[in-house]
Amino acid sequence: MDRAQLADFLRRSRERLRPHEVGLAAGPRRRTPGLRREEVAQLAGMSADYYMRLEQARSPQPSLQILAALSRALRLSDDERDHLYLLAGHHPPAGRFAGEHVRPGLLHLLDQLTETPAHVTNDIGDLLARNTMAEALLGCICSVREQDRNYVWRWFTDPAIRTIYDDEQREEQSREHVAALRAACARRGGDEPSTRLVARLRATSEEFARLWDLHEVAVRRSSRMRVDHPAVGPLDLDCEVLLSPAEDQRLVIFTPAPGTSTAEQLSLLRVLGHDAFGRPAAPAHR
Repeated sequence: MDRAQLADFLRRSRERLRPHEVGLAAGPRRRTPGLRREEVAQLAGMSADYYMRLEQARSPQPSLQILAALSRALRLSDDERDHLYLLAGHHPPAGRFAGEHVRPGLLHLLDQLTETPAHVTNDIGDLLARNTMAEALLGCICSVREQDRNYVWRWFTDPAIRTIYDDEQREEQSREHVAALRAACARRGGDEPSTRLVARLRATSEEFARLWDLHEVAVRRSSRMRVDHPAVGPLDLDCEVLLSPAEDQRLVIFTPAPGTSTAEQLSLLRVLGHDAFGRPAAPAHR
């Protein structure tokens, strides 16, 4: 907790607000710029003495409830709220979820990556968009159709999905999928989509249930994988996971591992395109 910076941020946030912005009358004798301390305390539902000690850097660490009340009272933006939490020594609350909507700029970026496989997923494994190279690389692992788009579900219920990986990678990927899903469920607070997905998986896959009970947690950020592609052979790939500001979407980019022939094989794959898996061409993310 940084008491001095917390006190300064609260004071300056209070001084930036005007009474009419929070539904208060200015009054004839207001000499303090912005709101008075007692007005902020009243809006936040706390004692004026406690709020004064916060601004004087003399208070104990404020609770999450106090910080949430101050965020509302001071009309803080999401970024300002997160800053307040960090100054007080707490992790900020989860931000707004982007949901299923992929921003046009991100879709444009996917289309520009003509030689690099890339796709966009949410944090529980739903495929939201992909470029042509990702489809050529991974085939019909899942589609963007709602009933057929969750990668974790397909991994644990469709054995054909695993044929491009060796035994060691299959076990490793299984554990990574479960650990990442566990982290996402906790971050989401056990919302309905994540709870339903876990329940379905536990009821359907003994392997998933066994791994879930280990309570392993890990957020995927980067990894290396080998794909035995049916048309161009083994590919050694580095996977970079870029998080969106909304936290529930991530862009996954597959690049050739240094010192391998994967770059040449990806160039061949680009020529083969959708025919690499013997399927008719279709728009990648429409």
